[in-house]
Amino acid sequence: MIIISGWISVDPDSRDDYLRGCVSVVEQARASSGCLDFALSADLVEAGRINVYERWESGESLDAFRGSGPSDDQSAVIRTAEVARYEISGVGPA
Repeated sequence: MIIISGWISVDPDSRDDYLRGCVSVVEQARASSGCLDFALSADLVEAGRINVYERWESGESLDAFRGSGPSDDQSAVIRTAEVARYEISGVGPA
């Protein structure tokens, strides 16, 4: 299992527009084979922060979904980002 987790930072005034522009990406990801979860969400504390969470059955299913990344318009408004890929070997109840 692969988990992609982290955050991106945009201008606080642009965050809602950025997230609205990501709706189709979230829908496409969730419909993709091997996608277990995919979410981009507004942070409750930091006005310009967007939390990123993806969970995939395998690296192959993630790679099959991935294109070239955010569009040029989306990339232009990203100030900073900290997103990492985690390879998970086991899962159990919380």
